[in-house]
Amino acid sequence: MLCLGPTPIGNLEDISIRSLRILEEAELIFCEDTRVTKKLLNLLGEKQNLDFSNKEFKSFHSHNENNILQSLTKETFTKNVVYVSDAGMPCVSDPGASLVEFCIQNEITYDVLPGANAILTAYAMSGFPHTTFSFYGFLDHKGTSRASKLNDALNDDKLAILYESPHRLLKLLEELSIKDANRTIFLAKEISKLHQKTYKDSSLNLFSEFKDINIRGEWVVIIEPKETVGFNLDLDDILSLDIAPKIKAKLIAKMTGQSIKDVYQKLLEN
Repeated sequence: MLCLGPTPIGNLEDISIRSLRILEEAELIFCEDTRVTKKLLNLLGEKQNLDFSNKEFKSFHSHNENNILQSLTKETFTKNVVYVSDAGMPCVSDPGASLVEFCIQNEITYDVLPGANAILTAYAMSGFPHTTFSFYGFLDHKGTSRASKLNDALNDDKLAILYESPHRLLKLLEELSIKDANRTIFLAKEISKLHQKTYKDSSLNLFSEFKDINIRGEWVVIIEPKETVGFNLDLDDILSLDIAPKIKAKLIAKMTGQSIKDVYQKLLEN
């Protein structure tokens, strides 16, 4: 059987009793970084008076996941197997999902334990009234891919949540202040740790404030959704409009990427 267990994102007391039990019973532990997991288990063992010795550890991360998956068989999971990420909930910005899919495809019993999660904790901290959000993970460091994802986040009709490192937070705030100076941004630093701190202000004000701060720690960034006026039109809305076919064709072509000529011809045929 496979169990995916959450680990603390800062405060060791956030580990659940159930997570401690499955880690104590584990025979094989897959982890992003074996050094990080061994250090965590040593600390938990001392704090909780538990024995985490005699475990087999195997690294399982984005660079080796395909090779590891190819080496797995159903027999691998006849023992107690646990997967943990370096911190927080498995399958969020780590390769745990591919292990879950392997179990589904091979009819292997698995379970996922609930636990510490920076995304949901920051969402609850933010005070935004919105009930939906999109998670963007870490943006690329630079280039058109970063710019494209950032534009997607800014134009999202839901809260956009992403992670950022201390080395790039000021760059992100500068980009946000240029693109939309008045957009409300929520920042959460080092959630559950000793130096946890939150900020909520316009992107311009935050950029001005952070220019004079020595930025440290890991950050969760939540971007207020873009304000929309009225309702978004879909294809059926356009088709039902009582307007000239040529105008209708232009609107549909704009929405779908088809050529105006092809759309116009289809409208005439119908």
